[in-house]
Amino acid sequence: MHSMSIILMDRKRYAGTLGLFFLFFLATLAITPLIGLTHIDLGKALSSDIAFSDNVDANILFLVRVPRIFLAALTGGALSVAGAVFQCLLRNDLAAPFTLGVSSGAALGAVIAISLGLSYTVMGIPTVPIAAFLGALGAITLVFSLSRTRTGEFPTTVLLLAGVTANFFFAAMVMFIHYLSDFTQSFRIVRWLMGGLDITDYKTLLSICPMIFIGFSILMLIGRDLNLISTGVQSAMSRGVDVIKVQKIGFVMASLLTGTVVAVSGPIGFVGLIVPHIVRLLVGPDLRLLLPASMFFGASFLILCDTVARTIIAPTEIPVGIITAMLGGPFFVWLLKRPKQ
Repeated sequence: MHSMSIILMDRKRYAGTLGLFFLFFLATLAITPLIGLTHIDLGKALSSDIAFSDNVDANILFLVRVPRIFLAALTGGALSVAGAVFQCLLRNDLAAPFTLGVSSGAALGAVIAISLGLSYTVMGIPTVPIAAFLGALGAITLVFSLSRTRTGEFPTTVLLLAGVTANFFFAAMVMFIHYLSDFTQSFRIVRWLMGGLDITDYKTLLSICPMIFIGFSILMLIGRDLNLISTGVQSAMSRGVDVIKVQKIGFVMASLLTGTVVAVSGPIGFVGLIVPHIVRLLVGPDLRLLLPASMFFGASFLILCDTVARTIIAPTEIPVGIITAMLGGPFFVWLLKRPKQ
């Protein structure tokens, strides 16, 4: 009877905590589309009396702001979940979604596509995001092949070193290609590397949703095992966890989430570093609650950052990657200087 009451209390706490994060996300989702340089009359935008093609408010709301905000939500949520998983598996507070070279690999793929002037579309998706995603997958494959031992293990120290090595190599290749590019290509490369959510449509959103859903669902399924691994590999093994298998799944799924959104939005830094730490302070380290809470809060966080980016010096828009970097720099210093528990 006592154990049953504890389970019910835990379920109530889980549902209540997650519900608060979800409500905050819904409030952000409802308010931010109405904020911008051009005022929108919501009643007019939703009116059926005016043809959509003639309804300026509806066009701005549904063709410009809503897809951009949904992309911010998907990107922020995916990067936050990936960050929480990397910090758990690497047992390092400073680990982030880009630790294993995923971002720099995606950047190299995008830069190659831009420099070659590829302007094709595959199933409605432009070449640059496709090339960026392939670059991210290539980076994941390279890092895992470099760090894998003969027994099939992936030591965290070796993974980190392989990720740093890949980051430097890919960054050097990006600079080399950038140096050889003409002015137009150079501008596109720099703009993509800053990260942004200003160019999107519903077809792009639908193309990345399945991979984000699959990656998040699988990570939730192994949440208990990830919790045990975060306390120590030997401790997890003693409790029956297949550590090598869970590590593989965790790293690959977190990298897949990162590569999927980076391919579309560019390398938006620090989201996966800031959000998991804030959420962990609020809900604790249990990944079964931390992952969905990070998803909702990360989505809200990036939506708010993008709202600031497109309004603070309107009509000029700032790439959202600049805003997150300005917030992430001081946060990174705080993580370095805070007292260790």
